[in-house]
Amino acid sequence: MIRKIVISLASNSPRRRQLLTLTGWMFHIVPVDVDETPQQGETPQEYVLRLAEAKARAALPRLRPDGLVLAADTTVADRGEILGKPAHAAEAVAMLQRLRGRTHQVHTAIAVILYGQQEAHTDLCTTDVPMRNYTDEEIAAYVASADPFDKAGGYAIQNPHFQPVAHLQGCYANVVGLPLCHLTRTLNKLDILPRVDVPRSCQTFLQYDCPVYEQVLHGEL
Repeated sequence: MIRKIVISLASNSPRRRQLLTLTGWMFHIVPVDVDETPQQGETPQEYVLRLAEAKARAALPRLRPDGLVLAADTTVADRGEILGKPAHAAEAVAMLQRLRGRTHQVHTAIAVILYGQQEAHTDLCTTDVPMRNYTDEEIAAYVASADPFDKAGGYAIQNPHFQPVAHLQGCYANVVGLPLCHLTRTLNKLDILPRVDVPRSCQTFLQYDCPVYEQVLHGEL
């Protein structure tokens, strides 16, 4: 029997909301506000895991009795350095120039807490992201569109005009902000099964032939 559950998504991100819609699980939005300042000596992986759990715990007071809280945090890391959201155009340009023509990492952590419990069930997805050698003119046009300013690393992989990424071989949904197969395997461990074929739904929506979803679902990645 499929266990009925309502997810409280602790996020205002329209991209996470859009991706979660693909799973068939019922959900509603519970926005939270937490301090996202990295701690001294914190790795990017530790950073996103800490913030995902902090967001989930911040949403707990508004959790429904039939539900669970889901939170996520995503960061771009270059040579182990966390790249946040650019504060202004010059910073966005600098980030995109820094990432151009090289491979960096995107880390997303998820945290799930069931109603009436305190344990946070967490998972982490890391994707290597090879950027193409886009031009300064392309950077200027993209920054002028204002798209970079609410995105870690200053870019959106799914932007149809800029298209900054070349030949991705990992989880695309992770780079967008919510690794759906990692979420699926986390909830499967809690006997919460999806109502749809999540990998197929995700790949169809993103128009991406994912090479890693089976490894993720089997706990190999």
